[in-house]
Amino acid sequence: MKKNLLFFSVLFVGGLALPPLTARAQIPAQPELFEARVIEIVKEETHTREDGSTYLQQNLKLRGLSGDWKDKEVVFEGISEFDVIGSKTYRAGDTVIAAHSVTSDGQDTFYITDYVRSPALYWLVIIFVAVAIAVGRWKGIRSLISLLVSFFIIVYGILPAILAGTNPLAVGIIGSFFILLFLIYTTEGFNIKAHLAIASIIISLAAVSILAMAFTALARLSGMSQEEVLFLVDAGRGTINFSGLLLAGILIGTLGAMDDVVISQIEAVAQLKLANPNMKQTELFFRAFTIGRTHMGAMINTLFLAYAGAALPLLLLFSLKQEPFLTVSQIINNEMIATEIVRTLVGSIGIVLSIPVATFLAVRLTAVKK
Repeated sequence: MKKNLLFFSVLFVGGLALPPLTARAQIPAQPELFEARVIEIVKEETHTREDGSTYLQQNLKLRGLSGDWKDKEVVFEGISEFDVIGSKTYRAGDTVIAAHSVTSDGQDTFYITDYVRSPALYWLVIIFVAVAIAVGRWKGIRSLISLLVSFFIIVYGILPAILAGTNPLAVGIIGSFFILLFLIYTTEGFNIKAHLAIASIIISLAAVSILAMAFTALARLSGMSQEEVLFLVDAGRGTINFSGLLLAGILIGTLGAMDDVVISQIEAVAQLKLANPNMKQTELFFRAFTIGRTHMGAMINTLFLAYAGAALPLLLLFSLKQEPFLTVSQIINNEMIATEIVRTLVGSIGIVLSIPVATFLAVRLTAVKK
């Protein structure tokens, strides 16, 4: 069974890898990007803003490390009369992402877009994989496989379908279903406990879908409050249903936390029943539900803190108490804040509902087999 599951997983992911080839071919030509190393700081100038703060501008000599510009030296002219917000200061030896474009009169222009961060990220991935395997062993390996499959479904299935104009909510529901199947069966195996987990999550996600659709409509959320959406519009992707995209994001975001809660509840019922086979179903339900309440508080806090942590710059902006964010009413009526409130609360409701649903189904089928 496991071999068959792995075969279909590879087959499904391989099929999903086909759509992006067409979608990417339709993307307009972009400036040529290549990696480069700063080999010399040609010139530096310090400028003072009206508020008294200072900023540094640099002209830099770069040596290409990849692409057509490998081993070639180019100059980045960073000194100008404009104050570029968020501009960075570089040192000799820094590895950067450079971009090449051609002006209307045929002149080559080079500029730096950002640091090359991939080596640090690769090391972090290696550490994560090592820790997961060392602690979880075979189950850790299966979790990593399911994580990889989920990533491929999102990147090579859900995203290309949305960019092709398919309804994001429908794509999100279908994609979440496949992620759920791979996630549960890969980590838990093909057994009663996994079947119960999938049934519990589907029921809970149905409630999340209804609530998300209802309150995005009631709160009149357009799904276009995030800066990334504006880039999609500028890139000619304005035909995307951004409200549906928001709903799909809520579903996928809730799925991960819900998986943990549901599996824990089913396992709690199984262990309680194993410890006392004569325990009545009513007592079994309430004992397992008591365990779930503790888990529920932790998961809600985790979900809230995850969103709050990602939105810290936005929260700092609102803490300045300047127009138009002086009162609580003004703050929550801002679409960015209202979107996060709906996202957090709908996801939390889904997690809370999944606890009694999973507990009830597990108790009703107390002959849980591993």
